[in-house]
Amino acid sequence: MNRYIVIGAGIVGASVAFHLAKEKVQVILIDREDRGQATDAAAGIICPWTSQRRNKKWYALAKGGAAFYPHLIEQLQTYGHQTGYKRVGAICLHHDHNKLQSMEERLYNRREEAPEIGEIIRLSSQNVKTRFPVLSDEYEALYVSGAARVDGRALRRSLIHAAIQLGATYIKGSATLLHKNNRVIGVTVANKCYEGDAVIVAAGVWAKSLLLPLSIDFLITPQRAQIVHLQNLEQHTDHWPVVMPPNNQYILAFPKGKIVVGATHEDGVGIDCRVTAGGIYEVLHKALTVAPHLADWTHVETRVGFRPHAPNFLPVFGAVPQIEGLYVANGLGASGLTAGPYVGFELAKMILGQSTSLQRSDYDVAQAIRFL
Repeated sequence: MNRYIVIGAGIVGASVAFHLAKEKVQVILIDREDRGQATDAAAGIICPWTSQRRNKKWYALAKGGAAFYPHLIEQLQTYGHQTGYKRVGAICLHHDHNKLQSMEERLYNRREEAPEIGEIIRLSSQNVKTRFPVLSDEYEALYVSGAARVDGRALRRSLIHAAIQLGATYIKGSATLLHKNNRVIGVTVANKCYEGDAVIVAAGVWAKSLLLPLSIDFLITPQRAQIVHLQNLEQHTDHWPVVMPPNNQYILAFPKGKIVVGATHEDGVGIDCRVTAGGIYEVLHKALTVAPHLADWTHVETRVGFRPHAPNFLPVFGAVPQIEGLYVANGLGASGLTAGPYVGFELAKMILGQSTSLQRSDYDVAQAIRFL
């Protein structure tokens, strides 16, 4: 039986492991459980269709990721695991009537190829507050019924546990690649060797150091995100939609009066897990401008995660050129929870020699690699 080793149990690595394990192959999933994993801190908004990004390759990936979710959640439910996924819709706020009109036209055009967008409804400021009571009454909005939220930690955990139920082995530890004559043959963890037919590196911002011994400079850079969690136990927030303000922020609700507000986009700080006064100020200042009634909510925690960015902000996944037996998946940036499960699914098919839905050359690993 073939054996595949996955390094990194974030959302992409966990998805690869789950989809490989479903194919009745041996899977070993290894993770150091470092602080700052992107999945651990990510908010979990599934609504790529409103984006103004013009990169068609990114949009194809994000659109496919959103469409993939219902099928994935249905599968995971058969293993008895909760994911925090729920289709609650999204409210897209704006002061500018013309920009809302442009977004509405964009959504209707995209719905022709993405029926999962669902209903598109124009909301008055009063209707906005009815759906999300803590918001300011200054905004008109579009409501997109197909948008969803997901709990990144819960989804990651459910993928790992389902993979284990299917026979995968989970190891907590630091992995080093074993290579011989331009071929990766396995890994070592705590001085123990594990050989495999292929190794998949899905280690986010930590992948760079894993590949350096192979004389590979993996062009992945970290971007710090600080995300604030608030709570008001008197509020029934389970059905509240995702909120997408006109700035680069988001607000989303979870059960038991929980609100998540984020996030900062901090480049050039390295992998520094500190929560900073400036980060909290930035997040809360923007949030209270849009949702002033959050001012009296309790601050529960601020999470820190590191988004991995590849050149041109386009994810890469597939086989590493010139090195046999080595695959990588990385660079999802802020799209990790939207596209990550789908990338894991597509990469598993690629590894097993099956046909994929995405155009592989669009996300070629060579775009993010330099041989030293």
